Amino acid sequence: MSSPPTLDDLRRYAVARTLIAPGDLRGAIERLGFVQADPIRAPARAQDLTLRHRVTGYRAGDLEAHYPTLDIEEDTFINYGFLPRAHHALMHPRTPRTRWSAARMKRAQAVLEFVRERGEVHPRDVDAHFAHGRVVNYWGGSSNATTHMLDGMHYRGLLRVTRRDAGIRVYGVREPTAAPADARARRAQLDALADIVVAKYAPLTASGLHVVVRRLRIAAPQLYGGIESALARVKKRLAHARIDGVDWYWPAAEHASAVGDAIDNRVRLLAPFDPIAWDRGRFERLFGWAYRFEAYTPPSKRTLGYYALPLLWADRVIGWANATIESGRLRIDPGYVAGRPPRSRAFRNELDAEADRMRVFLQL
Repeated sequence: MSSPPTLDDLRRYAVARTLIAPGDLRGAIERLGFVQADPIRAPARAQDLTLRHRVTGYRAGDLEAHYPTLDIEEDTFINYGFLPRAHHALMHPRTPRTRWSAARMKRAQAVLEFVRERGEVHPRDVDAHFAHGRVVNYWGGSSNATTHMLDGMHYRGLLRVTRRDAGIRVYGVREPTAAPADARARRAQLDALADIVVAKYAPLTASGLHVVVRRLRIAAPQLYGGIESALARVKKRLAHARIDGVDWYWPAAEHASAVGDAIDNRVRLLAPFDPIAWDRGRFERLFGWAYRFEAYTPPSKRTLGYYALPLLWADRVIGWANATIESGRLRIDPGYVAGRPPRSRAFRNELDAEADRMRVFLQL
């Protein structure tokens, strides 16, 4: 029997298991299980920044360009993003816990028939045809009622995203799928969803595991009543260790204390939602400092910057960097937890190499 992992083992394991050798785009999404999306470009969208480390020759915008040819869907999982179609099917047929009124359902049905007739539609086509007007959105501002309707229909599984046009979602009809036949099938559906989030974000603390599994209420609200039981079951399926008073969990088939030489010496600028950085509590335990995503923080209160990218060197996140494009040139402004960069020439060379890779990725 192998010895229990240390916290250093878990840190190396967390990095090594997600930064495996790059492959093709379809394979990377299959391995990740889910890629979180974000509309901000600083200097590229989060999904592109995530995939650049895991796809050979990846360029910003490749996911959007190749999406129609891949066996993937764009939808809400535990966050909004992209996931394999087989994973997507586990969330449907989705029944939101908030019901629409009869009037709203009638309007949605009319939109659905319009989309079916056209094959696929841009929101402006729907707006021009129905002229729905405007509604108050969640942030208190005004947004197009057509967009609001299409978003709701997409979440309810009536529509799917067929492609994007200059970043705007283009929709087609999503054909209905059958509900699980019985309680046993619903349980299997939830267990499969729980395994997906664990595979994406392991190793997880007990609190982190509870968070990601309970967020499945967003992915599959119709299965909400079974989530606590699914959480109890997944904990029994996982490997477990208690380290410094904290319970950790990871897939039983993986060996958290046997990473070996799997980690290279590269410097990598990570997306804010990269699996290595997504769980902020885990991040602080593994890397010893608190990373914060501050794009929505008032400028006067930011400490790291608008879109600070965690700066990973080998198996340690030693700081952050803000990357901007000014007059067609990439500018990288790093900051360091220690207050200064490592004095190692190897680090300087690796940071320069990462800047070069970023320029190629951005096609500058």
